[in-house]
Amino acid sequence: MTTIETKGGIQYWHKIVALLFLGWLVMWIYRPVLAALFPEIQQTVGPQSNTELGLIASCYFFSYTLMQIPAGILVDKYGKKAVVIPGFILFTIAAVIIGNAHSMMMIYIGSLLAGLGCGSYYGSAWSLSAENIPAEHRSFASAIINTGAALGMGICLLSTSFLVKSLDMPWQYMLFIIAALTLALIAGFAIIIKEPSIKTVIAHNKQQKHKTVTETTTKQKHSFFTSPMVACYIMYFATCYGYYMVVSWLPNFLETERGFSGGSVGSASSLVAFAAIPGALVISKISDKFRSKRLMFIIVLELLSAVTLLMAVESATITLLLIGLILYGLFGKFVVEPILISHVADIAPKNSYGTAFGVFNFFGMSSSVIAPPLTGLLADITGTKITGFYVAIAILIIATALFFLINLRKHITY
Repeated sequence: MTTIETKGGIQYWHKIVALLFLGWLVMWIYRPVLAALFPEIQQTVGPQSNTELGLIASCYFFSYTLMQIPAGILVDKYGKKAVVIPGFILFTIAAVIIGNAHSMMMIYIGSLLAGLGCGSYYGSAWSLSAENIPAEHRSFASAIINTGAALGMGICLLSTSFLVKSLDMPWQYMLFIIAALTLALIAGFAIIIKEPSIKTVIAHNKQQKHKTVTETTTKQKHSFFTSPMVACYIMYFATCYGYYMVVSWLPNFLETERGFSGGSVGSASSLVAFAAIPGALVISKISDKFRSKRLMFIIVLELLSAVTLLMAVESATITLLLIGLILYGLFGKFVVEPILISHVADIAPKNSYGTAFGVFNFFGMSSSVIAPPLTGLLADITGTKITGFYVAIAILIIATALFFLINLRKHITY
């Protein structure tokens, strides 16, 4: 059910881009906050191993990942607003629970609930994007939306470093600020998103079911797992693995193994996020002009991500480390993701965008469940977190090779 014609065209999609930008901004102020506050959290709940701390992120990403396909199906069945608003109400409750936690169990529970709540967002957001943004602007508009995530991560790392680590603000206040921002965002969803009522959406879906139900369902299920879609799942898995490993452990790595302290931890870590903003906007704009070359853009960017991440962790000086982090941000997840999303929008079933993006994000985000605790476990075994970075780099290179070979075979076959 397409809504672009009934919502004032360009003017409406501009509003959608702004709203989705803010949605990612708030979610990404939350996502790295607990990792950035590991030392302060341990002062409240007691000493914890690296593996136990890594499980905080895994709880969030586990429930977030589990929600992707169900949320996508619900979006297609009931509409975006009916899914995302209850989800963000749950996210608000979760932030308050974590802010009042006095044990690791409460933090784990709060993280699980936050993941469930935020899990409602991806299918809703990219369905709105795919349905309302003109194809010729899709990569660039997606990049603008994604800069909300990059900016949110940067704001989080800077604010935790200066407010909590330098000015001694209680770490719990960061969670209460996030809860307040989420409530404001819920109001934005309610006001800006314009779509038919739930009853109308259900009636429309029932009508669609009467039209060759078996044939349509079989086609759609198959189209979620064509070789180009599978290649996208593999590529997104690797992209997310590396990025969420960095998000979860980079601040701690810089503090414990590279001698950073206080505000410098947040400043250095935020370089990845802030460098992604100009990279995403410029490269996605070029990608929109050369839409037939999107696969080449994806492959080159992923290889550059692997090389620059290796440069950062292998650097012998602080200057080279910072340059490596900037370059990783410039070519990494936030830059390649809008191009991948545009590619998925082109090849996915047009009347099931919610489910298609849910499946896509399920495979990508499943890596985020694995990366934080595995990196912590490897650090406990080897005595250094560099091992986790090596694993992420290897996965990225292997996935890029598979992505290339699958798409090459497709072009040769057809």
